[in-house]
Amino acid sequence: MTQLEMARKGEISSQMAAVARAEGLEVEVIRERIVRGTLVISANTGHTGLVACGIGEGLSTKVNANIGTSSDFGDIVSELEKLRVAVDAGADTVMDLSTGGDIPAVRRAILAAATCPIGTVPVYQAAIEAINRHGAIVKMTADDIFGAIEDHARDGVDFITVHCGVTQSAIARLKRQGRVTDVVSRGGAFMVGWMLHNECENPLYEQFDRLLDIAREYDVTLSLGDGMRPGSLADATDRTQIEELLTLGELVQRSWDAGVQVMVEGPGHIPLDQIETNVRLQKTICKGAPFYVLGPLVTDIAAGYDHITSAIGGAIAAMAGADFLCYVTPSEHLAIPDVDDVREGVIAARIAAHAADIVKGVKGAAERDRRMAQARKKLDWDEQSRLSLDPPRFNSVRKQRASSGSACSMCGQYCAMDLVGKYLGVNATRC
Repeated sequence: MTQLEMARKGEISSQMAAVARAEGLEVEVIRERIVRGTLVISANTGHTGLVACGIGEGLSTKVNANIGTSSDFGDIVSELEKLRVAVDAGADTVMDLSTGGDIPAVRRAILAAATCPIGTVPVYQAAIEAINRHGAIVKMTADDIFGAIEDHARDGVDFITVHCGVTQSAIARLKRQGRVTDVVSRGGAFMVGWMLHNECENPLYEQFDRLLDIAREYDVTLSLGDGMRPGSLADATDRTQIEELLTLGELVQRSWDAGVQVMVEGPGHIPLDQIETNVRLQKTICKGAPFYVLGPLVTDIAAGYDHITSAIGGAIAAMAGADFLCYVTPSEHLAIPDVDDVREGVIAARIAAHAADIVKGVKGAAERDRRMAQARKKLDWDEQSRLSLDPPRFNSVRKQRASSGSACSMCGQYCAMDLVGKYLGVNATRC
């Protein structure tokens, strides 16, 4: 039975109780939001040792880290190290996007090592296996795609990205409209190529009930992918993107009707002034389903620093109502990320998520900042380290350039708070 089916029956699962404790909310609030579809708990029934994670309405904004092999780099050892680094840096979930090496072996090793929810994109495996067996992605069959989905679900994958909204109608719109960057989603491109070559409808859309049967059996959360997301600011919020979103809105309702948990993925490259509009559109069309955004990236020219551009966009998106941020690393658009890129990407996304949570009134978010301010006033470095988003970085920088006094070396003996505290007395003002 899925979390959604249990919630509808009035049952409280152990995962619901765990999420309620973690978020500081009443468990009945969690159950009611699952019933409405505005909150999901991605927890495959076969993923042992999983620590439940809630995503959606009224919860802290969650952060996902992408790892995975490519055709050029990566093996099981490197990906397990990236998993460790991502979780240590505070990622709430991790997606295995492997396209190189022994894909099933990498996935199973990650699942065996992970206590956080794990996501995948099964069409990657189906496409690579089609190349290995038949020499071309376009020769994969619908059964190949659904077979890969069932493999992932059976292994214990908690949520899967499925590009169900890449339909013949969306492709026709793309052809009529034209774009600067066409299709930048890898899974979306696989499906577009397959559909054009075979002159068929997308089986993930055409046989959506088949997908729902698999998802219901294992309680896999569907993450409806944005295969037509804009890959440049010039293509943002265009008719092709909205065409896909309208289809996803229909599939959200069909998922709920089947008792399957669902969230919706969003863009992409978006100018600052269009981010709030995109979030509101998704929330309206998809009836409040949790929104999972890649970035969004707010400029196209920051290669090497796209963790920063995505953090800017992510903070605005989350403030507007996005629930789940997919990190972007400094190596986006340049190379597969290494462990340092993974760490920087997670921290940047967590900064964005926390900044938004303060504005959204998420329980405890603003109070943490207040405690940090109090610790800074007292020059309590241990407490500042504990409250910081990245304690190892905090301690490393402070140690490398330490001051001879009680303040930091930025101001040294002329620290404003130290000087004023001496004259006013550390307890002269209320904190």
